[in-house]
Amino acid sequence: MSPSIGFSLIAAAAYLIGSSPFGYLIGRSRGVDVRTAGSGNIGATNVGRLLGKKWGSLVLLLDGLKGLLPTLLLPHLLSDDRTHAAVLAGIFTILGHMFPCWLKFRGGKGVATALGVALVVAWQATLIAAAVFFLLFVTFRIVSLGSIGAALAFAVTQMIRLRPDPFAADRWSLAVFSLAIPALIILRHRSNIVRLWRGEEKRFSSKSKSSETAAPEVPASSGPGPA
Repeated sequence: MSPSIGFSLIAAAAYLIGSSPFGYLIGRSRGVDVRTAGSGNIGATNVGRLLGKKWGSLVLLLDGLKGLLPTLLLPHLLSDDRTHAAVLAGIFTILGHMFPCWLKFRGGKGVATALGVALVVAWQATLIAAAVFFLLFVTFRIVSLGSIGAALAFAVTQMIRLRPDPFAADRWSLAVFSLAIPALIILRHRSNIVRLWRGEEKRFSSKSKSSETAAPEVPASSGPGPA
């Protein structure tokens, strides 16, 4: 198999896997269309607020695995270039989550899926990013703030680790990933940034809805909420 065919198959397979809308499917199984309830987002945070922590945690796990597994396995099946192929798989998995073909390209914000990918391609920077998320979340109880801080921490840590030549032939794809994906995640949080600036962003509550009762559908907010 030629490298170009292998890379094309990796990109296509990763996108389709990433497009699996677990948050939407779990919401529908509980009688809720998460796209029209709460913040209108299909990610774990909105599912958790609508259906309870158990279901939100399940979405978080599934979205993380759909980032981790294609990035880990597809390069071994379809390419001899492990580094660049893994980054390609990771990027297209994240794009699939953000812009799923099954939901008219309206998906989540990519944080959980990006976490799964990053654990494969850059686990050291991922641990630092996770620590930053945890610190911000514990301090402010705002998921979006933690996600934005983690994305920035990942980008900075990776560029430091890749110096002095982050765009060398054997690592340039890692540098592109380390800059482009955090930037895209932050861009997907633009409405959250506006609410953070206004002091209107919702804080995470430890109270959860009963797992036995589906949440009522309420109009989605004007912009997507935390992932």
